[in-house]
Amino acid sequence: MFNHIYKNKTVLLTGHTGFKGSWLAFWLHQLGAKVIAYALSPNTSPNHLDNLQLPITSIIGDVRDEKHLQTVFQTYQPDIVFHLAAQPLVRASYAEPILTFETNVIGTAKVYEAVKNTPSVKALVNVTTDKVYHNNEWVWGYRENDKLGGHDPYSTSKACVELLHESYRKSFFKEKGILTATARAGNVIGGGDWSADRLIPDIVKATVQAQAVQIRNPQATRPWQHVLEPLAAYLLLGQQLLEGNTKAEDAWNFACDAEGCVPVRTILTQMQQVWQEVQWQDVSHQAKPHEANLLQLDCTKAKSLLQWQPVWNLATTVAVTTQWYRDFYEKQQINTAQDLAKYIADAQQLGLQWAKN
Repeated sequence: MFNHIYKNKTVLLTGHTGFKGSWLAFWLHQLGAKVIAYALSPNTSPNHLDNLQLPITSIIGDVRDEKHLQTVFQTYQPDIVFHLAAQPLVRASYAEPILTFETNVIGTAKVYEAVKNTPSVKALVNVTTDKVYHNNEWVWGYRENDKLGGHDPYSTSKACVELLHESYRKSFFKEKGILTATARAGNVIGGGDWSADRLIPDIVKATVQAQAVQIRNPQATRPWQHVLEPLAAYLLLGQQLLEGNTKAEDAWNFACDAEGCVPVRTILTQMQQVWQEVQWQDVSHQAKPHEANLLQLDCTKAKSLLQWQPVWNLATTVAVTTQWYRDFYEKQQINTAQDLAKYIADAQQLGLQWAKN
């Protein structure tokens, strides 16, 4: 897959103890990469990374620790960097705005300094978010050249990262021949996420305790996609950069098609079809910090220029995710490997170029 580009490559991944990062570490290992992973200790128990027991080089560290970062980069001399480490939660950013900006903006700058000072690095993929856009809550999707902005500290911090990225690309990376890109993905779901203040983990925690989950905004509409969808996109983007495709040096949207943009209420209903014990309570009348009600992305550019497209529809995405948690709690079974195998097989059925052996 991915033209065998990752086999025996040294890949430095930040944020591997998080939800997306743990799945990406797993896939990179499957692809034969030498994974050097750098992140804070997992902040939930259970957590996906510990369950996977991956034979990778896992380094516990803070992206704000510039000296430690520089040492890791110089020691392992990576070929490519996937930067996922972040404070990723909107509501947490209201509680700790300084931490959010320090981690997401200054932490990214320190990662970029390490990239700049490491001769082996040929490519960098920085994962930001769909929330980088100035959200007008309109019904059509945002394109990559739409206005950046943010209401909450998290969204604003990630918009700042996009500007920081462009500055480093023009000021430093271009002259060193390091190809870089940013990836903006919508809401992702899948097995192995136990983070606070996220819909699926909140539903799962309540269900295993035989409680009804409290839903702050059942009508909030999001572009829901399985975690493997953007990860395939990040790996495809990394492949293009490593192969020297300068047209890939840009910002890219990766999200589900229109049918996957549904309210929270729909996700709950579909989960109940797989796990009947799921129950919920509408608490939208209670006071809460501002959160966007509607946010969609236009992925025309990625589909046209990268030949990327989503593999799973909403029904499959929700069913696979719900089954992962149900099997975890009822059978003590980890479905990560079989979910990835199914995803790749379905991508091959669609004839996607990245999935060819």
